[in-house]
Amino acid sequence: MAEEKSIEEVIILGTGPAGLSAALYAARADLKPLVLTGTEIGGQAALTDRIENYPGFPEGVGGNELAELFQKTAERFGARLEYDAATEVDLSVRPFLIKTYSKEHFAKTLILTTGARSNKLNVPGENEFRGRGVSYCATCDGWFFKEKKVAVVGGGDSALEEAIFLTRYVASVTIIHRRDALRAGPILQNRAKDNPKINFIWNTVITSIEGKEGLERIRLKNIEDQKESEMLFDGVFVFIGHTPNTELFKGQIELDQMGYVVVDKRLRTKIPGVFAAGEVCDPNYRQVVTSAGMGAAAAIEATRFLENE
Repeated sequence: MAEEKSIEEVIILGTGPAGLSAALYAARADLKPLVLTGTEIGGQAALTDRIENYPGFPEGVGGNELAELFQKTAERFGARLEYDAATEVDLSVRPFLIKTYSKEHFAKTLILTTGARSNKLNVPGENEFRGRGVSYCATCDGWFFKEKKVAVVGGGDSALEEAIFLTRYVASVTIIHRRDALRAGPILQNRAKDNPKINFIWNTVITSIEGKEGLERIRLKNIEDQKESEMLFDGVFVFIGHTPNTELFKGQIELDQMGYVVVDKRLRTKIPGVFAAGEVCDPNYRQVVTSAGMGAAAAIEATRFLENE
């Protein structure tokens, strides 16, 4: 006799602020949500050393600590975290089919919170020296560069936050930005410019990353006068935006030109019962507080959808 398949009320893909917030609200609605964690818990937020703009933490809170608090709160009300990652999703069948490395799941509703990943420079040497001088996470790797000279690529909030964090360890940080002005908020800009360990190179891009056993130098090009130069560095930290993790859904749901999931004001995709929240559908705000709010809203919408069914 064939084994009867188990059908979940709601499955949530991802455990960043959006996913764990959705898990909390779905659990509070007694939907007993199943959360497939993916490769890491907490998403991009968990890799941030200090989050200073999340309400309720006037002294700031560590990104990993906040992720743990999100998880504990969701689990307290009955959310179930399964440490596995989706490898295939079929949105053409009802209930929806989600395959992981270990099993198959079926869901009446699905909330996509798979987030986004760091963009690469795509220059010679970048992949070769990843983990040997090239990094995309200062919180993860900053300790390895004590009293070293490092470069940070980018001009947004993430780049400046990570550059400021790196000054705890390194001898100096050089921020390399392809424009002549930063995109980060004024407070972060002032902090970076006032930090004696931080200096700037404007209108410049990296053309290659070189070394032997580890990263030793980078080649630069000024985009205004096209002059090329070479500088010695022990490490390069790259913060030039993100790409949404939507490969699983291509051809099944609507994506915009940048690959983000398209949702309406109620976080609904065009497939009834499929919702999205957080950075997988938000290229604009990309804040912990907005992702958490979106996750809560998506779970409320999933609850209403099930009630109407």
